[in-house]
Amino acid sequence: MRADEYPRVLVVSAAVFDRSTGTGITLSNLFTGWPGDRLAQLYAEDRAPGPDAVGTFARFAPRNAPVEYHLFRQWERVRRPVRAVVLGATGSPGASGPTGSARDPGPGPVRARLRTQLRAFVDLSPVRVPDDVRRWLREQRPDVIYTTLGSIRMMRLAVAAAQECRVPLVPHFMDDWPTTLYTGGQVLGLPRLAVRAGFRDVLRHASYGMGISVAMAREFERRYGLPFAAFGNCVDAADFADPERPPPDRPVGAPVELVYVGGLHLDRWRSLRRVGEAVVRLAAQGTPARLTVHAPATDLARYAGAFTGLSAVRLGRSLTSDEVAGALRRSDVLVHVESFAAEHRRYTRYSLSTKIPQYLASGRPVVGFGPAELASMAHLAAADAGAVVGTDDPGALVGALTPLCTDAGLRARLGGRALAYAVRHHRTDQVAARFAEVLREAAARPVDRPPVPRSGRAGALADAD
Repeated sequence: MRADEYPRVLVVSAAVFDRSTGTGITLSNLFTGWPGDRLAQLYAEDRAPGPDAVGTFARFAPRNAPVEYHLFRQWERVRRPVRAVVLGATGSPGASGPTGSARDPGPGPVRARLRTQLRAFVDLSPVRVPDDVRRWLREQRPDVIYTTLGSIRMMRLAVAAAQECRVPLVPHFMDDWPTTLYTGGQVLGLPRLAVRAGFRDVLRHASYGMGISVAMAREFERRYGLPFAAFGNCVDAADFADPERPPPDRPVGAPVELVYVGGLHLDRWRSLRRVGEAVVRLAAQGTPARLTVHAPATDLARYAGAFTGLSAVRLGRSLTSDEVAGALRRSDVLVHVESFAAEHRRYTRYSLSTKIPQYLASGRPVVGFGPAELASMAHLAAADAGAVVGTDDPGALVGALTPLCTDAGLRARLGGRALAYAVRHHRTDQVAARFAEVLREAAARPVDRPPVPRSGRAGALADAD
């Protein structure tokens, strides 16, 4: 596609283009090759764009959410230990209760309820879209607005941008938050009503939709009556394994290296502990193996106690985005987990983790442990590049891991399948080109309600260099 054929896109999201978060990585990869003069982003995260980001960037200033802004300023003044609620953040709190011999490292039930109430209250509170923000939006002259939404505030901001610029919206869903966000009756049920109302407004301004998996795109197209396309994370050619280079040899008696890279929230730590217990059983049966966990530093600190007593589990350090591909290629087997808890299954049912394309591109076999109905498990099963254990069955987990930890030839064959699948489905050049075509089509499609601008109040926009 020639540079002048790319649509002018305004991205409205909480996450900024960078490579330190899953959404930031996905955004950066999907917009690879986009002309800088045809891309702009209004974001809410408290960080600057990544060094390789192109386009025009502006941060939505915190004081445009006055209730949250003044509330946390007052609390900071008296030095109360309050954890800031990030604009656009979603996700369920950790559940309480023991699992096996591990004490639950998540917040207690009272603290968890208070935290979810506070998150809902802050998300529901008013947001100003001041005159200078509206002027900046118009100056970008977008053909279409792409948005990742995820909260009441981001819905309101994305709709305001569509109305101000008089162009269609393209919402991109990373999980099924429309049916799970604030369903616990927080703040007398008002946030849930606001989610429904805001989502209807989004759909009226949308010409096209995107889901992070094929399963999500199909379900959301049926559910919401819009055309949907599937786009998840993609992988740069430099991060693919060399098909001519075999996996590293292991000295006789050296443990087979299983590696997990990713977050431990949403109860993933529970499933990962199950994997660790299975690896300990293998070692006790004479099959040397070791599980290394690389997670964000905050997760490693919070959940370290869950792996106490598991001699075959090692907590590695947190990796930067540039270090992930190398760590994956140094492994023998990669591990992906999801929670079996009902509330998390609903939230992640159609999601596809950012790291799964990276796993497959590394040319290593992958073990998936999580509910079989999840899109992530279906994706791994379709790749036929390892094993998927779709029930919370320790015996089945040991049975799936045993051949992978004892047969180097099997690992090599499955790793070859993983790489071939990633080449077909996850190469950045192919995925980003199709992504651009869909956004160009979306810019030309009509919407249910033509966007019209609304007046705003005075305020400020924080520019990002």
